[in-house]
Amino acid sequence: MPLLEDPTRILFFTGKGGVGKTSMACSTAVQLAEQGLRVLLVSTDPASNLHDVLATKITNEPTPVNGVPNLYAMNIDPAEAAREYRERMVEPYRGILPDAAVASMEEQFSGSCTLEIAAFDEFSRLLGDASSTSEFDHLIFDTAPTGHTLRLLTLPSAWSGFMETSTTGTSCLGPLAGLQAQQKVYQQSVAALSDAATTTLVLVARPEVTALSEAARTSQELRRLGVQNQRLIVNGVFSAHSDNDEFATAMESRCKQALESMPEEIASLPRTAVPLIPIGLMGVEALKQVGQSDVLSDLCPSGESLPDLSVGLSALVDEIAESGHGVVMTMGKGGVGKTTVAASIAVALADRGHQVLLSTTDPAAHLATTMATDSLPNLKVARIDPIQETREYTAEVMSTAGAELDEQGRALLEEDLRSPCTEEIAVFRAFARTVANGNDRFVVLDTAPTGHTILLLDSALAYHREVSRQSSQMPEYVEQLLPRLRDPEFARILIVTLPEATPVHEATQLQEDLRRAGIEPFAWAINQSLQPLAVTDPVLIQRKQREIPFVREVSDELSQRLAVLSWQKEPPSGVQNLRRFTSEFDSATR
Repeated sequence: MPLLEDPTRILFFTGKGGVGKTSMACSTAVQLAEQGLRVLLVSTDPASNLHDVLATKITNEPTPVNGVPNLYAMNIDPAEAAREYRERMVEPYRGILPDAAVASMEEQFSGSCTLEIAAFDEFSRLLGDASSTSEFDHLIFDTAPTGHTLRLLTLPSAWSGFMETSTTGTSCLGPLAGLQAQQKVYQQSVAALSDAATTTLVLVARPEVTALSEAARTSQELRRLGVQNQRLIVNGVFSAHSDNDEFATAMESRCKQALESMPEEIASLPRTAVPLIPIGLMGVEALKQVGQSDVLSDLCPSGESLPDLSVGLSALVDEIAESGHGVVMTMGKGGVGKTTVAASIAVALADRGHQVLLSTTDPAAHLATTMATDSLPNLKVARIDPIQETREYTAEVMSTAGAELDEQGRALLEEDLRSPCTEEIAVFRAFARTVANGNDRFVVLDTAPTGHTILLLDSALAYHREVSRQSSQMPEYVEQLLPRLRDPEFARILIVTLPEATPVHEATQLQEDLRRAGIEPFAWAINQSLQPLAVTDPVLIQRKQREIPFVREVSDELSQRLAVLSWQKEPPSGVQNLRRFTSEFDSATR
């Protein structure tokens, strides 16, 4: 089954981490190459695993893929591009500005927006200059630019050098200032993206409510920017192979429910449903099987198991509860279950008699509503509203940094303030206020700030002290935030991930960022694991085996404390369902 019918010359695959966009991009490339078409596959993922997937050593130049005539692949390293980029922008100020100011500038150029724009800088060389790729029939990009990046690059003011004198403290337009020399190439790149006859944007999602909702938001935003030619791949659609496996039956039911409630923004798109398969998509032969409904004939489980896993959160909660107060934060990429873990810990601490404040940024907030009942008198739920916090922060910046700007300058600043970085900083300030409540109770925070944001505050405070000498004006809760987060007796960070390659590798980077900020994570939680479950469905048996190396990587190399949370037959919402993660016995038996 072909993943895409009648594909355009340029294909962009986009989606959140862990949904399978690399696998879908590689499989499409293999299918097209086998038709005799010359294909160039390009990855801009800083943690690219193209060399593993294609069993070929991939460099930053087009490299022939072993076993697939006509297919070439290359890795663009945006992390290295961002490093070079950061150095070009900061070097002129070394020895001129105070060291603290230079450190603050470096951290400003260390965020995800810098990486994003640097990646666009790299693949624009391929996308915007048609002559450089004229020998190929198809260009396939793994990881597409976000709507925020495209909006920035379409603003004429972005090329005026405005950010060279900006003092807003935001971190998105700074890197853009270094790209002015290639303005024409970027304009051609943006034009190519919006040309439906040339380019298709392929949204990749899992058959889950949150993943499909995220794909719908991405689709809607890109449509507004003129990227109309879109398609949808739903990866990992599960159909039970065994009538006797209760978990397989429940998984099939949850898939169907998610697909039936698909947001209308993507429900009308041309769609390919890719069945969930048990094999790891490594190597050309495995990629050829993507889209096939039956790949079980030659598979047999290895019999390997992990008998000594700590299942559930009970042991971690017991250790947290000993201090009697403090802050618990759950951190991780979208879709891994941070809200579930945070809410489960909050319920468990309240059940043990502690006063608990659970603060969440969950837009749906249904979890908070479910728990705010008389049955949990010790638990208070307070939602931080990202929209409101961002609105207030944006108004503050526009009334200060934007007050003296001309019309174009204000338009550029307004666009910068629509970036994910702005929301992160605004919510971060709200977190700082909330953390201060942990002196006399437990505060459990869902969706904690990233290591980069913490370092951004650290460098900004240092710059503030060095240059303005007015640190006494800083709110106490902001000044005390870093010492509190760095105190292992007060703050406990739980990194949440899934038992798959991409989520684990992204969580590893998160841990490195936290350590760079002087914060040592307390524990890891691997969510939605099949390890504790007695599955009999052949697909689930194989997937259970595939989880083992990732679980071992976390337990043996990344964390001294690990909780494994089993996949649940029912969505984990409501107090009773949340208690399953912290019960004394294996939740898989329920």
